[in-house]
Amino acid sequence: MKTSDFDYALPQELIAQTPIFPRDASRMLVCNRQDAQRRDCSFHDFPDYLRKGDALVINHTRVIPARLLGIKVETGVPVEFLLLRRLSQNSWEALVKPGRRLPEGTQVSFGDGRLMARVGQPMADGTRQVDFSYEGLFENVLDALGETPLPPYIHEKLSDPERYQTVYAKLDGSAAAPTAGLHFTPEVLARVQEKGIDIIPILLHVGLGTFRPVKAEDAESHQMHSEYYEVSEDAARRINRARQQGGRVVCVGTTSVRTLETVADPQGSIQPGGGMTSIFIRPGTPFRATDMLLTNFHLPQSTLLMLVSAFMGRENTLDAYRHAVEARYRFFSFGDCMLIGPGLVR
Repeated sequence: MKTSDFDYALPQELIAQTPIFPRDASRMLVCNRQDAQRRDCSFHDFPDYLRKGDALVINHTRVIPARLLGIKVETGVPVEFLLLRRLSQNSWEALVKPGRRLPEGTQVSFGDGRLMARVGQPMADGTRQVDFSYEGLFENVLDALGETPLPPYIHEKLSDPERYQTVYAKLDGSAAAPTAGLHFTPEVLARVQEKGIDIIPILLHVGLGTFRPVKAEDAESHQMHSEYYEVSEDAARRINRARQQGGRVVCVGTTSVRTLETVADPQGSIQPGGGMTSIFIRPGTPFRATDMLLTNFHLPQSTLLMLVSAFMGRENTLDAYRHAVEARYRFFSFGDCMLIGPGLVR
């Protein structure tokens, strides 16, 4: 399976630079999972495609201000950190730039010394352990000095950082938003609940594994970076109950899919627990727990596009993407979305 098999042509002007207002005004391409039938809709129609007894699974992670801009103490060279995962009270796994100019032991200052960091050795995947020193609570220091880490293809400054959070974001820890959830408003969630659909939160802190590019020509050799997940006993019980009673499991975003497919047993039963997952879902990977998927449009040759291709077939996926380009859908984090499931379009 070649990485180039998941390429497509995308005009730059279709990459959404700002979030749409209101959130649920985004467009939604509804696709059958098994064939090429599709329908152009609005996300406001989303609840109409659900039915009583379904389980809507959401990722309630919250994006932290994980981008830190500082200077190398010795030379004053600008330095950038992207915090990926907390390792201990004062230590984080991070991407650091410029990595080659920051050997082990380098001291970095942020906010005129309010936050200091010592850079550790490179890990196997190129990330670093960085050890911080500061006064007070780290969360308060990070709120004061950090920035929302928008993807590199977004060039406009975000006027309201909350627009890069879902309305149900709760638990701090992500370096990027689970963007399929950005379309929801409290009103849409209320309509979902009124139909008798259980809204079930799980957790995956989005890190490098979700958005790291695939550089290998052979996609199978790509190594996913581990990300932290949690599925509570209550969430597992409610998802399993919905399935046992004939409901469908509707995952909001690829992070929800990756979490459920990590904890599902061979029969599709969800097992509670938490830990690190590096699951890589690509064509040929079985889906044990996911019946429907709401997802944004993803970058060419990305692991996320491979996941969608695994769910509805590579040719059907690329055909849907070609339609989305022709129909001028908005792409990537602040863009429009797809709803994929069995028999949604007749």
